[in-house]
Amino acid sequence: MNAWELIIQQPLINVLIVVSHAFADNFGLAIIALTILVNLAMLPLTLSQIRSTRAMQEIQPKLAELQKKYGKDRQKMAQEQMRLYKESGIKPAGCALTFLIQMPVWIALYQAIMLTLAVAPEGLLNLSRYLYSWDTLFPLLPLNRDFLVMDLSQPNFILAILVGATMWIQQKMSATTTPADAKQAQQAQLMLWMMPMLFGVMALSFPSGLSLYWVASSVFRIILQYRVSGWGGLRRQKPKQTEAEKKYIKFDAAVQKKSTDDIGADIVVTDSSKPGAAVTRPERTRYQPGKDRAPKRRKK
Repeated sequence: MNAWELIIQQPLINVLIVVSHAFADNFGLAIIALTILVNLAMLPLTLSQIRSTRAMQEIQPKLAELQKKYGKDRQKMAQEQMRLYKESGIKPAGCALTFLIQMPVWIALYQAIMLTLAVAPEGLLNLSRYLYSWDTLFPLLPLNRDFLVMDLSQPNFILAILVGATMWIQQKMSATTTPADAKQAQQAQLMLWMMPMLFGVMALSFPSGLSLYWVASSVFRIILQYRVSGWGGLRRQKPKQTEAEKKYIKFDAAVQKKSTDDIGADIVVTDSSKPGAAVTRPERTRYQPGKDRAPKRRKK
């Protein structure tokens, strides 16, 4: 047994078998519970990745401006990018490092689920190599593969749809801003649809126990994403105004303000009932169209 199997894979397999027995031999609940436990263990790394991704998306317009300004000077471009990252508190290498740490755990969990679904004699014999205690754990095998109305060792169409749908929602929520560059926006839109569709098609070829793991992971990430940044990209965003539209709106607002000022002339009332008396000027009132009525003229 190599280091990978000894340090990561074997503990997950034994925990999965024990948790399944604790849930009255319900392997589906064991998969969901272990998925939540693994994600909770990696919660600090996941939060760091979500915040870094969000910060990177927020500075995309500034990165696009740097690309236009220093596109030909790569050295200057790299310097300005690093300065922008430092000002925004972003560590580009940290985001990649977080993903590299999480990936082996996800792969090990996937392999553990595939191994524990074994029912054939050769599969059970291979699984027995990973057991800590033969006398205690081997009598619990094979695990019950029935969950709700599905067989976790066989593909399931409904779970395949849920895999694609939950993955799309999670990716859409993480896309808080639209890239300023049209090419980048097109690539982001393509990835938004291609990845969920790809995993949905893959789920039709894998045991539904693995699909259940994908769905549980996506739901956990959706809840976490909502707690960190709300609905994100699922919120309806107003279309961005062009420069011409902005200038027109400013001009129209200025015209309306001038028109209102012209109509709202000052109305001054003076007391001249006594000849030679000092004229008193009460507080000026401004006529407001739509709120006050214009003073009526007396008929002679």
